[in-house]
Amino acid sequence: MTTLRSRPASGAAPIAVLAAGHAAVDLYQGVVPALVPFLVAERGLDYGSAAGVVLAATLLSSIVQPLFGALTDRWAMPWLIPAATAAAGIGVGLAGLFGPYALLCAAVALSGVGVAAYHPESARLARAASGDSHTRMGWFSLGGNIGFALAPLLVGPVLAAGGLGATPWLALPALAAALFTAPVVRALAARAAAGPAAEGAGAGRRDDRAAFLWLSAVIGCRSVVFVGLSSFVALYAQQRLGRTDSAVGTAALFTLFAGGAVGTVLGGWCAARWGRVRTVRLSYAAAVPAVAGLLLVPGQVALYGFAALISLALYVPFSLQVTLGQDYLPSRIGTASGVTLGLAVSVGGLAGPAIGLLADHTGLRTALAPLAVLCALAWALARRLPEPGGAPAGPVAPEAVAAVPVAPAGRAGQP
Repeated sequence: MTTLRSRPASGAAPIAVLAAGHAAVDLYQGVVPALVPFLVAERGLDYGSAAGVVLAATLLSSIVQPLFGALTDRWAMPWLIPAATAAAGIGVGLAGLFGPYALLCAAVALSGVGVAAYHPESARLARAASGDSHTRMGWFSLGGNIGFALAPLLVGPVLAAGGLGATPWLALPALAAALFTAPVVRALAARAAAGPAAEGAGAGRRDDRAAFLWLSAVIGCRSVVFVGLSSFVALYAQQRLGRTDSAVGTAALFTLFAGGAVGTVLGGWCAARWGRVRTVRLSYAAAVPAVAGLLLVPGQVALYGFAALISLALYVPFSLQVTLGQDYLPSRIGTASGVTLGLAVSVGGLAGPAIGLLADHTGLRTALAPLAVLCALAWALARRLPEPGGAPAGPVAPEAVAAVPVAPAGRAGQP
């Protein structure tokens, strides 16, 4: 049985390039929430309508992402990675040019489809290049988190200077990343296709659909918490601190996103020592007091401090959940990646307008309070998760990690 560590495609350099491309794509997931304060100020949107823009970016994306995953389970589609990167940027670039609300939503939906098309194939190539290492997969996920974190830093100065009409400038990182990553993606795909024949990822292992459903429920809870906070934490910070300038909100959003960079790397480190499932459980347990502190403890230092703790707690399990999903459905790695990554944004996007409408009637603090309860629910659901292969939720031996088989990129689970 061929393992990823025996493939020539594995190595740190390809992971670094894929991580850079991941940063460019997930930049546009962070850009949409960062647009919300500017849409409220310049277009006069209420909370519900602003949340609808976030929904437009996530709903169609969440629907088509599992479909892209299923397609990449059967056919190698490496061309999707640069094409999807470009689409993610172009959609956001067009968003500020349209006055009608429907066209604005259509533009961010195009960006969302680009994000959706990117993730299943890139997650497969990243795992192939990682040698099935949790640490290297953590670095790949770190790229996406860095992109998220940079989004408000990019959006704030550009739109403060040029207004919503300056959004075409926001498309440049995506276009540059598409050109930069395309040669490496082609090389990885060619090496995987030319490498030694491997058994399918499901050989010798059965799909654990019950565990995958429990994991999906956990990810759904996380999605509502993260998307809800990322949509409204900038406005919440302005209200709590009695400020109207965008810098306060941008700083809060950056803190929420930037802590994810540390959390993702920390997640790989913790998983290698304590196991993925135990790490996931502890992370959601820590998220409960962190969200409560953000809403209840007064002061600027507390607000930013608890935002950073929330980011750590929600991002430590992020890449671990992706690989858990792949291991729970070893015969359908692309589908598993599409579903887990799609749920990471879709359920939260659906819940966003409800949070916005509640905030319009009761205030932001009251509307965000149920998010702490959802963190507790995620912890309770995570207690139902088994370690893949029946392994205990304890330390993972490096030799055991190295021996996990994964199908060649672009052909996982093909009959």
